[in-house]
Amino acid sequence: MTTTTRSLSSDALVEIQPSEIGIVSGIPLEHLRRKVVIYSLARTTTQQGSRKVGKWKINFMSTQKWKNPLMGWTSTGDPYANVGDAGLGFDSEEAAKSFAEKHGWDYVVKKCHTPLLRVKAYADNFQWKGPPQSED
Repeated sequence: MTTTTRSLSSDALVEIQPSEIGIVSGIPLEHLRRKVVIYSLARTTTQQGSRKVGKWKINFMSTQKWKNPLMGWTSTGDPYANVGDAGLGFDSEEAAKSFAEKHGWDYVVKKCHTPLLRVKAYADNFQWKGPPQSED
């Protein structure tokens, strides 16, 4: 049995800088320097709405919006207006940032707002809240 080895030339390998991925991906030049928003998904309104908690999304800031006069719907001429809603989801903020940096996009990170919750009990509904207020 004979083994053959191939010599690989390091000249054939091209090193791509992090912000050059957008250039070689075929994205039109006018869309390469767009600004994106990186945000954390909010909890859904269902009882067990914890599936999306901790997930991060990238959405493009769209500027070309107008209200359709016939139906009143919001229309857009931006081809990337709904891209973030469809599939640019990440497990961490750092992963979303590195993806945006690889593609050469400027980004803004929106921190999630966590409300301060106070401990409540069912008995609080029946506590004495003082005498009734008269409407004078």
